[in-house]
Amino acid sequence: MTESRLDKMRGELRRGVLVLAVLASLKQPHYGYSLRKQLLDNGIDIDEGTLYPLVRRLAEQGLLDSEWQQAEGRERRYYQLSAEGAQLLQQLAAEWQLLNGALANLVENI
Repeated sequence: MTESRLDKMRGELRRGVLVLAVLASLKQPHYGYSLRKQLLDNGIDIDEGTLYPLVRRLAEQGLLDSEWQQAEGRERRYYQLSAEGAQLLQQLAAEWQLLNGALANLVENI
């Protein structure tokens, strides 16, 4: 398999789990940089050009609440799960567990 094909497939896999990762990370409030750092600290490297549009889209869908707060001498927009976002996170996490278990069985003997 060529490296470019692997990179493309890896990107497709990652896109499928980024929403779940962002929602799970926003159980506590974060601004953009702190959210990106939390994801990176947990093994998910996401560039700003992907993260910020995703967070804005989730907020527009009512899954995140946001508010401006003064921090370290400047205003930052903090995001956190809304009640609807928390419900969706639980549902997506349950779906992820089912899929992950099924995939583990399929790839176990590779």
